[in-house]
Amino acid sequence: MTQPSFVPITEADQVRPSLRLEVPGRWTTDRPAELRIPAQPAGPSMGTPGPDQGFALRLARRFEDRLQLVAGEDAHDIVVGVALVGSRRSALFGRAPSVHDVRIALNLWGFLDPAPAPLVEERRRAFQSASHDYVVQRALVDRVPETTLRLTPDQVAEAVAAGRWAELLRADSASAPTGEPQPA
Repeated sequence: MTQPSFVPITEADQVRPSLRLEVPGRWTTDRPAELRIPAQPAGPSMGTPGPDQGFALRLARRFEDRLQLVAGEDAHDIVVGVALVGSRRSALFGRAPSVHDVRIALNLWGFLDPAPAPLVEERRRAFQSASHDYVVQRALVDRVPETTLRLTPDQVAEAVAAGRWAELLRADSASAPTGEPQPA
């Protein structure tokens, strides 16, 4: 609202002219982290971006009281690792995580049903300190190939129950993470 000319106002309250910005120059992609290609780079330890991936953590927490853990396994590490695998699965389909994505990860590692001893040993190593170590998280997610993530939760549960769980995981990533990317 304008100020009438007969009302006294202080100098600080006077309307000041706006600052004019100059027209920007030509823009180029010259910063180090900018993508210069129209697709997201892919490969080991690169991740899979997708919408609302944090929701997978909330979904994974719903299963926390049903986890069948053995000595040496931490529920917090399991919840984070399962949420990461579920997030990757949902991102492959271009959508936000659902309960089925989390169930795939839980069934794959045998957390909802009694698991065979070799699988328990494998998952203990894979999930150890997953909630605190980024390298472990990337190695864990990279262990699960895309073909496994495209299966249904029931198909994964049947394969694990039949003892074919090793077929669903990458064999070349079976060693403990070293911080170096695994060969593709």
